[in-house]
Amino acid sequence: MLKNMRDQSNWWPLPLVAVLLVMMTSGGWALGYGMPPGVRTPEDTAEAHLGNGYSALTQEHYEDAANEFRAALAINPKLVLRAQFPLAVALFEMHQANDARHELESVRRAVGDHPNILYYLGRLDLENGDFNSAVKNLAKAAANPPFPDTSYYLGFAYFKEGDLGAAERWFEEATRQLPRDSRVPYQLGKLYQKQGRRDEAGRAFAKSEELRKRSANESRVRLECGQEMDQGLPEASAICQQLYDPNDAENLTALGTIYGQHGNLEEALKCFRRAAELEPKSPQMQYNLALVYYQLEQFENARVPLENALKEWTDLFRLNALYGAVLRKLGEGVAAYQALRRAHELNPYDAGTTDLLYSVTLELAEESKRAQKFSDSLQFLQEAIKLRPHDPEPHRRLAEIYTLTRSPQAAAEWREADRLSGSSAN
Repeated sequence: MLKNMRDQSNWWPLPLVAVLLVMMTSGGWALGYGMPPGVRTPEDTAEAHLGNGYSALTQEHYEDAANEFRAALAINPKLVLRAQFPLAVALFEMHQANDARHELESVRRAVGDHPNILYYLGRLDLENGDFNSAVKNLAKAAANPPFPDTSYYLGFAYFKEGDLGAAERWFEEATRQLPRDSRVPYQLGKLYQKQGRRDEAGRAFAKSEELRKRSANESRVRLECGQEMDQGLPEASAICQQLYDPNDAENLTALGTIYGQHGNLEEALKCFRRAAELEPKSPQMQYNLALVYYQLEQFENARVPLENALKEWTDLFRLNALYGAVLRKLGEGVAAYQALRRAHELNPYDAGTTDLLYSVTLELAEESKRAQKFSDSLQFLQEAIKLRPHDPEPHRRLAEIYTLTRSPQAAAEWREADRLSGSSAN
């Protein structure tokens, strides 16, 4: 990841389900999905399976995610919130309703009526036509809504149950929470029709159609913006600026992503900085902002959003990886090592993070050696060997320390370094 900071895969649009997982697990998910299907992590740890599972989930690879979460639970059955709940979400997205409900009810018994659990149970109730149960679950979830669309689904449940007054109240709340969602005025229109309020129904249906067309137009403009920038056409700027809305984090993110992919970092910074202001609790927004600052070599500025995000989302791979890279640029080797080590635990298959962690580990080993803290240096070098078992350099440095401390292990390390050097030469 860190080797290709300008690659479009590093820009971070997230499906809504990923945001829910962050809220539910206090950081129990990670990006950086890239593990080959069926390949197990070297240590086969629960943490590594969690990292791959969260990453697969955000990429909408739900079957892979479910397999990873099951593997994590097989190692540690106590990972109720961090593995069993996202397993239920993956099953929900795969339309395996009975299995999803089974996992959700199990999590509910363990942790109680968490709004996120109730939200998904309510959604399953709606799909099953049990509108009374949907109202009960979604009404409890709405007290601390995990998603902006909680009010929409609660209004829909009331509507289906026949309580039109309550349905109208929640659809009106959904209008405030989801001002760009064409589903909300459409359902209001149906409700008004049922009440005989024809004029209001007509206005609601017209609003729904307007929002639908607006969404389609924005999708078209995004496509044209990217195409024009691909070709380097001068009119690209005018087309792209149609997407700039200082009060719309979604469009700002889309536009900033396009600018970032095409190397226009100053414009990307403008978009992501405003998006981060609009949604200060979103890890997506903080990561994107920090990444642009990193690319602009404004490392102190990059540090701030990452530190804020990591206070809450400690298990997030990309935040840890980028934070480690930033700290190294700032000369804070120990802190960089800690962040990169955490990122490597979550995603041991990211080559860029592994390379950077290896380099930082060797640097810390050398610093410890100069300070004559030989035990610390030896520990860092042993970790470096685990990261790159076929590299002769850590063995060479081990041999130097053993020579200084007159350890009989020096000869064996010199031989191993020579052997690996010969293998590399061949």
